[in-house]
Amino acid sequence: MSPLRLQVLGSINLDIVASGAPLPGPGETVTGATLARHPGGKGANQALAARRLGAEVSLIGRVGKDLFAEEALQILRCDGVNLTHVTIDETLPTGVALIAVSPEGENQIIVASGANMGLIELPPLTPEALLCQLELPVETIAAAMARANGFVAINLAPALPVPDIILSRPDLIVVNEGEAACYGAELHSGQGLVVITLGAKGAVAYRNGAELARAMPPHVDVVDTTGAGDCFCAALCLSLLEGQPVGQAMAFACTAAALATTRAGAQTSMPLRIDVEARLHMA
Repeated sequence: MSPLRLQVLGSINLDIVASGAPLPGPGETVTGATLARHPGGKGANQALAARRLGAEVSLIGRVGKDLFAEEALQILRCDGVNLTHVTIDETLPTGVALIAVSPEGENQIIVASGANMGLIELPPLTPEALLCQLELPVETIAAAMARANGFVAINLAPALPVPDIILSRPDLIVVNEGEAACYGAELHSGQGLVVITLGAKGAVAYRNGAELARAMPPHVDVVDTTGAGDCFCAALCLSLLEGQPVGQAMAFACTAAALATTRAGAQTSMPLRIDVEARLHMA
């Protein structure tokens, strides 16, 4: 069977990560962290996760004309993500995420979107499947939704005011608990599947506001939760496209996301399919 084809419309960032120190409170300075740089951005993370889980992936995104651009694209390029539709912005810099990671693996993130917000023009969309997030202009996402005629999934992160089409069109919506609270009942206004992630407590799937299934992740030693939600979105989207039942698809996604927390960084932590399936068979 040929691999599934997935187009990802989303952000590309370089993550600058300070880890190992307690997360600061308002006005507080903490010391003792170590610094690292990793490719990131929700779109890029989800594209890489889907690629490592077995899909043929094309990324639609935008970077700046600067030194950060190639660094942000390096892992995607090495893993075979199609970057034909990644364009270069002549004026805005490559997006940057400033991330603090505590010794327990929890994080705080501030994003300077840069060239991501310059992504206005859309290339042709493939008919198979489209996966989006909200780290691009909302107008661009809405335009993609209006043009897409295959399976559409969206990770409504970060939570923002959105036009009706972004809530009504998707076949799959993924949010965390905080995002779900922001959208409230509007989240269930469409006919698609709505999945709310609960961190270490797993995830719950709904359709038309009624619960369909729940899944729990395996126990792992958490190093860094950055990118775990992106891994979940990609894994769930892929497994549903493969025709897996909702409960089974969620178990696959929870396991993939759990494995992503066992290594530092977002893209550097994305697991291979063989590792996810091996961990599922241990259950």
